Amino acid sequence: MPKLTTTPTQAEEPNARYDGDLVAWANEQAMFLRTGQLDKLDLENIAEEVESVGRAEHNALESRMSVLMAHLLKWQYQPAQRSFGWKGTIEEQRKRIARLLKKMPSLKVSLTDEEWITDVWDDGKIIAFKDTGINKSTFPETCPWSMHEVLNDAFYPQPTQEIQDKLAQAK
Repeated sequence: MPKLTTTPTQAEEPNARYDGDLVAWANEQAMFLRTGQLDKLDLENIAEEVESVGRAEHNALESRMSVLMAHLLKWQYQPAQRSFGWKGTIEEQRKRIARLLKKMPSLKVSLTDEEWITDVWDDGKIIAFKDTGINKSTFPETCPWSMHEVLNDAFYPQPTQEIQDKLAQAK
């Protein structure tokens, strides 16, 4: 990233730069840090941006996990439609989740948060419904798999007799 070598004009307020040109503001804040001009730092907005980095990584994990859950549901509930594409998506999401957790180990706490798991499960059911047309109420209320299973490369859920009966009734 190119370094900003100029400072804003006297009339230009840091918050105006933050609200108007985030890249220029970020470069300016980096320059202030590097040059020891700590009194010029826009601390409130810096704190907001630092927090947003964490939120972005958390949201990425949540999104990937929802897609993974959806494809595991599709795999289990539509065995006749299984494809290399579905398997590829499952494998890709697992790989990217593992990479994200390796780079950001603090995100692992989400995998034990029941509320977070419920939200991810609900999102996964919505995706699976949109992709398959299977009514969301057909899917279990809560995730039937452990996080170990969900993230295990060898785990591919198979339809149970109960699932087969539910699907037959829905036809």
